[in-house]
Amino acid sequence: MLKNTMQPVRRDLDFKLPANRINDWHYRGVHTSTFFNTMSLFFPVGERFFIHSVRHYRDRIKDPELQKAVAGFIGQEAMHGREHEEYNEHAAAAGLPVLEIEKSVGKLLEWTQKHNRPAEQLAATVALEHLTSILADIVLREPRVLGDSEAHYRDLWTWHALEETEHKAVAFDVYVQVMGKHPLRYFLRTGAFVVANVIFWTLLSRYYWRNLAAQGQQWNLRGWLTALSHQWGSVGVFRRVIPAWFSYFKPGFHPWDHDNRAELARLNELNRRYAAPLASAA
Repeated sequence: MLKNTMQPVRRDLDFKLPANRINDWHYRGVHTSTFFNTMSLFFPVGERFFIHSVRHYRDRIKDPELQKAVAGFIGQEAMHGREHEEYNEHAAAAGLPVLEIEKSVGKLLEWTQKHNRPAEQLAATVALEHLTSILADIVLREPRVLGDSEAHYRDLWTWHALEETEHKAVAFDVYVQVMGKHPLRYFLRTGAFVVANVIFWTLLSRYYWRNLAAQGQQWNLRGWLTALSHQWGSVGVFRRVIPAWFSYFKPGFHPWDHDNRAELARLNELNRRYAAPLASAA
């Protein structure tokens, strides 16, 4: 029996992001907008990697509820990738080195698929799903993370955070089922988490700097102070996720140990506002 089973739902939403606001959509200015924009560059190729690593084990899943959850997970990740592709196209049109960065991330993930076993790829997916889910939780619990930003970008990030929450345990539950009671299960899971964090934050920092430099903002001290306040100071996105980050190392950890499913009621309003129109009948 799965713990606190949630069934992810594939939603086809269209946020119609205004291209002219891509570099300054966040209410705290260019540096924070660029930080989120840099995060977005990882998603299309990253979501494809997640789908591949989970789908590899689909035939070995015996639990029908988990099979259904995997289908929902794949559907949601595909939608995330599609929406962030549009987002990233706006960033590329604004002069950010999007294609070069996406190509670099894609090569890294291709190397990972070539040189790591499927179990290691799944462990990396579980690790990065935990990282995204704890960041998503802060987005949902702390209104100042997105604040009074441009509405379409704000709502896209809210939707992404909500769906990351809805499916946060799917890859983990697949990992537990396919690994069984193997004594290395804990060490592979936690080791992959450490490695994935080192790689992700190193690349994100590097690309964040490059995207700011493309806008001539890399030496803007006031912008840096505002961004650091958002990340570590008064809003403190990263500071607030530290306890949840360490929770991953508990031997009995499960993503739904932190039950924040009450937030998911907000999906109904976003679905009402942004649901893509159904195709007309022929």
